[in-house]
Amino acid sequence: MEQKWWHNAVIYQVYPKSFKDSNGDGIGDLKGITSKLDYLEKLGITAIWLSPVYKSPMDDNGYDISDYEDIASIFGTMEDMEELIAEGQKRKIKIIMDLVVNHTSDEHAWFIEARENPDSPKRDFYIWRDEPNGIMSAFSGSAWEFDEASGQYYLHNFSKKQPDLNWENEELRHQIYDMMNFWIDKGIGG
Repeated sequence: MEQKWWHNAVIYQVYPKSFKDSNGDGIGDLKGITSKLDYLEKLGITAIWLSPVYKSPMDDNGYDISDYEDIASIFGTMEDMEELIAEGQKRKIKIIMDLVVNHTSDEHAWFIEARENPDSPKRDFYIWRDEPNGIMSAFSGSAWEFDEASGQYYLHNFSKKQPDLNWENEELRHQIYDMMNFWIDKGIGG
């Protein structure tokens, strides 16, 4: 079997919010992670697995993504992310991003459009029903939330602010694959 880089990698998970604060606001950030790359390199780390840093209202610590191709301002900017990737590459440290594609935030543009216009192609990016079934949320209660604007229930296996994506929808899959390529083109390791 061909050896892939991750077969022998030393992967260190970083929860950015509490890792290293570079600007004194009490919240860890991308510049803080970049400032610790030399230390991580000395430890023998070959990859950093980042918990979500995407744009998010932070209902679930960043796992509720409102824009897959932007960075949450509490962590910095896209330029900060690009610098982290570039500085990591100089040290042969790959950056792995936690990719959440089971659901989005209810503040994601796709869900806003799906909610506002039942005839929108984005409507089928999510799972809707006229009546809930017995599925329960991992967070508690029903996994179905009534949406007054559209008159239907949407599925959320986690927080009601995290509507589940409909992976049966081919266009959704293409949008997700395009987003993955966006990050691969920026140089992430996975």
